[in-house]
Amino acid sequence: MNQSLPDPQILYRALVERDSRFEGVFFAGVRTTGIFCRPTCHARKPKLENVEFFPSTSQALQHGYRPCKLCQPMRPLGEAPDWLRPLLDEIRDHPTQRLKDQDLQDRGIDPLRVRRWFQKNHGMTFHSYCRMNRLSQAFGQIRVGDSVGQTAFSSGYESLSGFTDSFKKTTGFVPSQSAERTIIHISRILSPLGPMLAGATNAGICLLEFSDRRMLETQLARLQTRLNAEILPGGSPYFEPLRAQLAEYFDGRRKKFDLSLLFAGTPFQERVWESLRAIPCGETRSYQQQAEAIGQPSAVRAVARANGDNRIAILIPCHRVIGKNGRLTGYGGGLWRKRYLLELEGVSLPD
Repeated sequence: MNQSLPDPQILYRALVERDSRFEGVFFAGVRTTGIFCRPTCHARKPKLENVEFFPSTSQALQHGYRPCKLCQPMRPLGEAPDWLRPLLDEIRDHPTQRLKDQDLQDRGIDPLRVRRWFQKNHGMTFHSYCRMNRLSQAFGQIRVGDSVGQTAFSSGYESLSGFTDSFKKTTGFVPSQSAERTIIHISRILSPLGPMLAGATNAGICLLEFSDRRMLETQLARLQTRLNAEILPGGSPYFEPLRAQLAEYFDGRRKKFDLSLLFAGTPFQERVWESLRAIPCGETRSYQQQAEAIGQPSAVRAVARANGDNRIAILIPCHRVIGKNGRLTGYGGGLWRKRYLLELEGVSLPD
């Protein structure tokens, strides 16, 4: 991919401000130290004249720079560190067990360190994450026919009342109502452009957004209302295929996605989103062309709003819609990401 970069002044400001929106867009080589960093590195910032910007880690390495030991630019942003992976594997394999701080210490892990990582990457404490994971598992058990009592005790609760109170506090409804409700399981997906938040119900993937998108909380609330659903962290059979296909896409080995999607929009929005999926990889459309494609040539502004309400980035490629003059226009994940995605797909863009 022949990726162009924004103006160095813009990049330098992003480096100084540790702007997470530029993760994956550039890497900064520091001439005075010979190392290169990601935009959000907490190391002391060099002067502009001592910085060289690169669109990829491979180019930084080719120019003789070494990866920074502090921000570890060779590792995908948000990837679990080596010291934490055994604990995450244990949670995945034994979701009903309860781990206390002493249990972490017995494993040679600092509970405070674990808490900080989960707060930063999941927005909750380790113990909250484990509790929600257990309740997510319990919801699935009840949905497939297990009794509430059986599920409560197999989930590690000592009393039915304690399970019911915890379940209702987390989901907003009592366990016996599980068959009537939808749960959106969410999980983090790592990408070269930073972490993404994926969401799925039993029907398919309903969410894929960059985790720093400013409208993310609003989109989550709309999704909950549209699907009459609650959101819980947890696994889904859709997540592993999603991770695999996204990795192939970013490696340049995939042009189309083969995944079940749940649009959860108005009839008009869903028509617009279907038209987005019809735009081939490597091509772009204007908002006018998109409006014409759905048979409503005068609905350009409405089409643009529907594009902005798309909650499934990349898979529903709203990034392939640009201005009539060929210039990039708004994108929820940031124009830098939009440019990256289009150039990844082989689209030539004006500087």
